[in-house]
Amino acid sequence: MNLSLLSRYAFFAFCVLFTLGSLAFVQHEWVWPLTLVSAVLSLVGIGDLLQKRHAVRRNYPILGNIRYLVEGIRPEIRQYLLEGDSEQLPFSRAQRSLVYARAKNEGADKPFGTLSDVYQNGFQFISHSMRPAPLGDPDSFRVVIGGPQCSQPYSASLFNISAMSFGSLSANAIRALNKGAKLGNFAHDTGEGSISSYHREHDGDLIWELGSGYFGCRTATGSFDAERFAAQAQRPQVRMIEIKLSQGAKPGHGGILPKHKITPEIAETRGVPMGEDCVSPSRHSAFATPIELLQFIARLRELSGGKPVGFKFCLGHPWEFMAIAKAMLETGILPDFIVVDGKEGGTGAAPVEFTDHLGVPMREGLLFVHNTLVGLNLRDKIKLGASGKIVSAFDIARVLAIGADWANSARGFMFAIGCIQSQSCHTNKCPTGVATQDPLRQRALVVEDKAQRVYNFHRNTLKALAEMLAAAGLDHPAQMDARHLVQRMSATEIRLFSQQHVFLKPGELLSGQIEGEFYARMWKMARADNFDAAPDEAHQGAASDRQVS
Repeated sequence: MNLSLLSRYAFFAFCVLFTLGSLAFVQHEWVWPLTLVSAVLSLVGIGDLLQKRHAVRRNYPILGNIRYLVEGIRPEIRQYLLEGDSEQLPFSRAQRSLVYARAKNEGADKPFGTLSDVYQNGFQFISHSMRPAPLGDPDSFRVVIGGPQCSQPYSASLFNISAMSFGSLSANAIRALNKGAKLGNFAHDTGEGSISSYHREHDGDLIWELGSGYFGCRTATGSFDAERFAAQAQRPQVRMIEIKLSQGAKPGHGGILPKHKITPEIAETRGVPMGEDCVSPSRHSAFATPIELLQFIARLRELSGGKPVGFKFCLGHPWEFMAIAKAMLETGILPDFIVVDGKEGGTGAAPVEFTDHLGVPMREGLLFVHNTLVGLNLRDKIKLGASGKIVSAFDIARVLAIGADWANSARGFMFAIGCIQSQSCHTNKCPTGVATQDPLRQRALVVEDKAQRVYNFHRNTLKALAEMLAAAGLDHPAQMDARHLVQRMSATEIRLFSQQHVFLKPGELLSGQIEGEFYARMWKMARADNFDAAPDEAHQGAASDRQVS
């Protein structure tokens, strides 16, 4: 017991006794610095004993604070001292180093072979050709977005900046991203926080994301305001309109910008009051059914002057997307594009349960959406984007192989402007000035330098993609399909993606002769007038699942 007390209070007692004892030697100048330090520590110890919130500090005055100090810097310690190159938390050191190197225009080549275990189950690679193709021009890697109902189609880069709002990101981060997009002739998604003055400063192409809060085009009560929308959407800088139904990090949850991050500029940009958390509802008020969603898309297309309008979502209940597809057939209204986000996405903070256990991963969601559109003979009329943990040329090639027309990246471009994955985005204390509204912290982010890095990262990633495609014998990304992507299934088996998954034939859902049982059942459950499953089919599907289990 005595030893326990000694270990707990010895350092505190030493500091107090040294402070008192050193007062007898005030005539010696060298004593004063030590006296000052011990006095400060003594006051800290007294405060620890008197406070009632932290038991560790009451039991271990002064020393107990070390626990909170180490806990506070644990992510950085792990990241730089303990983490292996391939540990993805959520991005590995190797992934971040690749982005940093390409953003700085440094060589990203590595000697002495791969660090990946190529015999591990799940390892993926692209098969190469015995007769490589000539190297393609990355500047030609573009996709025209805009279906038959669009009068102002947009020629988009194959690789663009995914949705990140001003408010979540700092003004200087938005400036750097948009200027980089301007330099590289690619698109910058605004996120649902609307179009700020910082988005407009460098005139880079914008995709205006419209969330459930209708920021930038809302009434005082938070409803959609058509006049305000038209005034923003018809600006030449706005190239496409994206309705956010859900996002990867927290599908079905909505979003919150804490009030301590809301500045007068953010409040003005979003059209929200100061001093309150800025809340995006979990569902839209402008529509409630699949048919109403498509009618809203048609309305936005008209109000914007005929620009491409589509939606972004993380797949949840499969029959809900098929309900939207049935509504397309019934109304004849088509979105110009669909962006499939995955649960692995996530620049925004979210409850751990949502981050870890809600939503469909991007690749499965993308394949399902692609298959559904193929089965309805609509795939050539609607372009597909993919977003979710995409930072390398292989990441882009992989989503192209399973159905995407282009790829978006959020965290990749955050790394390019200096993010170190400290995971403090929601605290307003971002150490690199990327995700904060603190003027001093964001001052560290120099726009001119970081904009060049955004441009470099985009250019060098597409250059690497061109080299991969050429090695596979392909002239253009549009030629990439599931035959080119390979995965190890076991120690003795590898399979092409085209062998692993069900791929619907053109018009298969329309024919009624649906080979895939899952797609057939989901198609029967979907209804154009409601997101709920058709009652009879839902009951039969549940009974069938119980029998299978």
